[in-house]
Amino acid sequence: MQDRLHILEDLNMLYIRQMALSLEDTELQRKLDHEIRMREGACKLLAACSQREQALEATKSLLVCNSRILSYMGELQRRKEAQVLGKTGRRPSDTGPPSERSPCRGRVCISDLRIPLMWKDTEYFKNKGDLHRWAVFLLLQLGEEIQDTEMILVDRTLTDISFQNNVLFTEAGPDFELRLELYGACLEEEGALAGAPKRLATKLSSSLGRSSGRRVRASMDSAGGSGSSPILLPTPAVGGPRYHLLAHTTLTLAAVQDGFRTHDLTLASHEENPAWLPLYGSVCCRLAAQPLCMSQPTASGTLRVQQAGELRNGTQVHGILKGTNLFCYRRPEDADTGEEPLFTIVINKDTRVRAGELDQAPGRPFTLSISNQYGDDEVTHTLQTESREALQSWKEALWQLFFDMSQWKQCCDEIMKIETPAPRKPPQALAKQGSLYHEMVLSEPVAPGGPGEGLLLQDNAISAEIQALLSSYYSDR
Repeated sequence: MQDRLHILEDLNMLYIRQMALSLEDTELQRKLDHEIRMREGACKLLAACSQREQALEATKSLLVCNSRILSYMGELQRRKEAQVLGKTGRRPSDTGPPSERSPCRGRVCISDLRIPLMWKDTEYFKNKGDLHRWAVFLLLQLGEEIQDTEMILVDRTLTDISFQNNVLFTEAGPDFELRLELYGACLEEEGALAGAPKRLATKLSSSLGRSSGRRVRASMDSAGGSGSSPILLPTPAVGGPRYHLLAHTTLTLAAVQDGFRTHDLTLASHEENPAWLPLYGSVCCRLAAQPLCMSQPTASGTLRVQQAGELRNGTQVHGILKGTNLFCYRRPEDADTGEEPLFTIVINKDTRVRAGELDQAPGRPFTLSISNQYGDDEVTHTLQTESREALQSWKEALWQLFFDMSQWKQCCDEIMKIETPAPRKPPQALAKQGSLYHEMVLSEPVAPGGPGEGLLLQDNAISAEIQALLSSYYSDR
């Protein structure tokens, strides 16, 4: 009979786990569908862009969407494989002892991101040479979650690249790997590509003769404002600027510290590369982590606490185990109203916990002793619970806390402050209406019904579509 009950319990747990996996898969599929829709919007956005800044932002959004889609598809595939392996494994009744203990999850936040630049003396101090400009941003990935920073325009007037974003990952384990990738697009490279067909057309015009040259140049000019030629430079399905991977690094739990630190960057480009940016080879940031055991209560209930030398019965309190402290309140509601606890028992990696036997004789109290060393003195608190089940619950919570502290290490020394990032907003540069055509023409009055009026209205409509797509993209994040 007992074996049958165990089998039923195992089957119920298996069913619950399968339901949880199904719900997780549904949520992941929803995220995947969302990014696919955003990718379609980014493609439309890129096709409608009339300003360089708009094209840079649209291409960046497309790159981020593609990265998320690949990440979500890989995670779905991993979960499907895990489900198949689970179904073809041993029967639930043959699973044997319970699985190993798992550490709690936590939040990881990276902020104050700064990447130093290393300009040549002639460029920075003497201000000589061509003034090159880059558009750069960071792509950050932890597990299947991918986030990005704002795009920044960089030239030799800057000594470092500073990102204002606080990037927060809410589902991290102590074995997390946070990968940072710096992408950049050289604006001069874009201009060079755009001007190449016209320069080549000028040479053809002079070498083929006046009449033939005019026909070739006219066919190239008819390719459109993108500067690509259907004859010489085939246009991709989605045009726009091209971002290159400039540098990358991976940060782990060892890099977590409640302060500003410098980490090495692996450079992915060289000086001969058109997208090369003179990076110093390091990234400065604050990487903080906050395990759930440090920020949320892990156990609570009524206790009688007795310290060595006190009365035999002890003091009845409402205990709350949170972080590295067992807070003891007079009443349960005192914790909700912000009242100071009667006293606090410290729980750290050096704390010793001893529990009474669970099969004690009837009438004997169920006790749990907690001992801490303060210099040469040892202070012991004895906790009495109301039932065997309550004692087991407190024991399990304490063993789990010790395990979490052993896994999260320095993150459990004290709680690290993590600021919630502000909601993302569309880039300010993209909020401006109009295009290069407007900058050139709007200074002169446009006659009603003249040739400039239709172009003006058409371009304003495109800019309105761009703004609507961008607002939708960032509000859905």
